[in-house]
Amino acid sequence: MKDENWNPYNINQQQPIDMDLEFLKKEISQRFPFYDMRFNSNTVAFFCRVDKESLEENFESLRIILSKNGYIPMLRKEHGEDIIYIIKKPRRKEKPIWVNIILLIATIITTILTGSLLNIGVSDIYSLENISEIFYFNNLVTGAAYFALPLMLILFIHEMGHYFISKKHNISASFPFFLPIPPIFPGFNIGTFGALISSREPMADKKSLFDIGIAGPLAGFIVAIPVTVIGIAMSEIVPIGNVASGETVLGNSILFSIITDMFHNIPKDYGLSMSLMAFAGWVGLLITSINLLPIGQLDGGHIFRAVFGNKQKYIAWAAFIIMVFTGWWFFAFVILMMTGSSHPPPLNDENKLDIKRKLLFISALLILIICFIPYPIYVIP
Repeated sequence: MKDENWNPYNINQQQPIDMDLEFLKKEISQRFPFYDMRFNSNTVAFFCRVDKESLEENFESLRIILSKNGYIPMLRKEHGEDIIYIIKKPRRKEKPIWVNIILLIATIITTILTGSLLNIGVSDIYSLENISEIFYFNNLVTGAAYFALPLMLILFIHEMGHYFISKKHNISASFPFFLPIPPIFPGFNIGTFGALISSREPMADKKSLFDIGIAGPLAGFIVAIPVTVIGIAMSEIVPIGNVASGETVLGNSILFSIITDMFHNIPKDYGLSMSLMAFAGWVGLLITSINLLPIGQLDGGHIFRAVFGNKQKYIAWAAFIIMVFTGWWFFAFVILMMTGSSHPPPLNDENKLDIKRKLLFISALLILIICFIPYPIYVIP
């Protein structure tokens, strides 16, 4: 769920609407002794004394009990004072599970059709003389086994990484929503726009924000590596002269080039003709790098916000500038319009990350660097 960057104003002595003050005072006082309380029509503010030693444990137990009763607590330090703001949990209609199932089935179909198309040797349906070829049994089976299955596995494991870590941190999350797209784009198709899960609650603290953010890319990356290795081993070396003018060519990441060099000694004027599985691995690594970009509410936005706090927004703008001057300018514009550059703070923005998470951050940064492709696709003149 997109957590709005909320700031309370005009706290006064008006009775809150539909808020149980006695219950709130009891739960707050058990964990955070407070010396002042103010409220308006939709917010209660408790000015607390915070024990840093027990802060994380106390706030998490408070968040869980308040969440079960329809409230959201937010811990903020303002003008040297620790303040816990309480608001009512917004009502939201959850999508039924059949929506996830239908989207999953649709994405399986579109990725199989795309794999069939790629097995024929073309990149889009407009290059087919006989469109019925895409439905030939051999093409469908090959496309499913060597493209759709490995790609869907990477996406599924990525999203389930988010899902299970969300559950571990007691944050409600939806099952994955897969995003199907038929192979209708000229020159380049992968059958899907990826997948996402929806967090139904705001991120609890920096640790949960970091863990949930990094779990997906790490899980997907672990699956994408063997897929890429097997796929590159199955690929062939072809003369570059055989590539026709106007044909789409894929760019390479650092990691993809390293794996290629492990299996193939490519002579001058030759190049790698990717197998279907190599292309699935290429897409998986590319999706991993996109998600790790330190922007908005992408996975990288979660990670960088947990590590750098409010300074994440400056890193996000630096990433935008890089994207604008590479092959990602349109994607940068889309992200800016949909999520903006900065990431909202977690409910508890005062706890710290341990050394293990800081080392994992370095790993995530390294994965971003070695998987990112500045110009993922270009056309032979």
